[in-house]
Amino acid sequence: MMRALAKSLVMAAVLLPLAGCGLAETGATAAAGAASAAQQAKQARQTEARMKQQIDAAYREDAAKRKAAEAQAQ
Repeated sequence: MMRALAKSLVMAAVLLPLAGCGLAETGATAAAGAASAAQQAKQARQTEARMKQQIDAAYREDAAKRKAAEAQAQ
């Protein structure tokens, strides 16, 4: 009986650190995935800001052209 208990304890002592490595790897993978998603979100916000600036610039340019055309027509 004691021998079986000792054997079980030795097996647990050997296997638990290995199970911990798997958990650590899973945690590291999840953290890397989250960092990647955060980077993609940041890039998407930057792209959106650039697009808004380009659209605003196009509107301003169009308004200036309209104003110049109206001034010429008078």
